[in-house]
Amino acid sequence: MEQKTAGSHQLGLCVLCGLPAAGKTRTAQALSSSLRKRKGWSCILLTYDSLIPLEAFSQIEISHWRSYRHELLLYLEHFLQALIKGCHYFPPPNRTETMWKSFVSCLMEQGLISAGTEDSASCQYLIDFIPLRPIYFILDDNFYYRSMRYEVFQLARQYSLGFCQLFLDCQVEVCLERNCQRKQPLPEETIFAMAQKLECPNPKKYTWEQNSLILKSAGFSLEDNLQVFNLLSSALENPVKPMEENTEVKEMDRAICAASVLHQADQALRRTISEMMQNAKANSLIPREMKSLSEELNKQKVKFLEDLKQKSNKQNQCYVENNTFNITSLFSQETDYIVKKYLNK
Repeated sequence: MEQKTAGSHQLGLCVLCGLPAAGKTRTAQALSSSLRKRKGWSCILLTYDSLIPLEAFSQIEISHWRSYRHELLLYLEHFLQALIKGCHYFPPPNRTETMWKSFVSCLMEQGLISAGTEDSASCQYLIDFIPLRPIYFILDDNFYYRSMRYEVFQLARQYSLGFCQLFLDCQVEVCLERNCQRKQPLPEETIFAMAQKLECPNPKKYTWEQNSLILKSAGFSLEDNLQVFNLLSSALENPVKPMEENTEVKEMDRAICAASVLHQADQALRRTISEMMQNAKANSLIPREMKSLSEELNKQKVKFLEDLKQKSNKQNQCYVENNTFNITSLFSQETDYIVKKYLNK
């Protein structure tokens, strides 16, 4: 992808992260209002819960959740390109219609774009403001893995944008209490599981997280406001340098790449196992045998992916990237004896 910069535009990405019900959305709204009044900046709120389709969080579609997040970042990058170039905003060729409509509606409601044509086949959107003032995109999501936040940092690095993180440190018990008051509360085990996985910003270990601030409460005091304003101002004045020669950054890049490859491999193996199970069903396996076969195949899949991960780490690169055919073929060979054990009974 061709490298571009934001030119004379002062653009920043602010990652707002924390547990569900930690107060992120309320904080994002308060922050946006304060920045407009006190700094005269423009703020664009992107609340992931409102933009990613609900089916992404269902048990059936949960494996696609990561791809929805990636797609949302592509929409943002697409908009940044149009904003920087000063051209119309066209829909990307590959998109999920439900999420694309939500994203466009989000931008329209905030007065950023308007429809330029009524023909959906050639639909284009007009950017309704001239970015003379600094603009902050506030990304409101859990971002509990560091790798999730790093993807936003990569985007900032690609276009020389300001980048910072605000982490809402809220006790699990408080989040659970607030969650119960929601119209559509999350299962408690989801919040507990996320709390176990949560990776707090660590600027001492990861220099790319240096523009981070941990807020101990969702409410803003004057002191917190000053800290936040100083952080956002500093990030804008010191945008991320493109492709810094940094060992730590390269390590994170490799980690992102490896995670992507493993995700693709996992998806491919899920499809392979599904085909194996359909074939077994066609051969009249009884429910008890079907369940046992499924458990063995999935256990083998976990071991296979772990071996793949270890091989990637040893070679210090993205092993078998974009080569899912070899992956599924090898997995089929390794599990052939398991399937035959059931079919030949």
